[in-house]
Amino acid sequence: MSSFRSKIKRRLERYIELDPDGIRYTVMATILKVREVTVDSLCDMLSKRFKVTHKKVASMVGYIHSKLGILHAHKQSYKTPIVYTLRDEYVDLVKSVLNRPAKRPTAA
Repeated sequence: MSSFRSKIKRRLERYIELDPDGIRYTVMATILKVREVTVDSLCDMLSKRFKVTHKKVASMVGYIHSKLGILHAHKQSYKTPIVYTLRDEYVDLVKSVLNRPAKRPTAA
């Protein structure tokens, strides 16, 4: 594994480990499952299990996009929302981090 990928993997592991209530794990699992999300759609999915605000979800997605670098952002026009897509080269990395036998957070 290249040093760049290993840095991303460590950041992702740390990001998920610092999650006391399982929201981050669920966000990553949802992104892995659907591969393409907007902040609104992700907020709708998460609000069924967690008490989240649009701002909190947007912050999480922004962090994953900018700091982890595993998402691609695309905006069709200035009136449409940004669509975030999991980059193909990081699908296996996200799967391996989410399937780790380490303590997985549970939903509240």
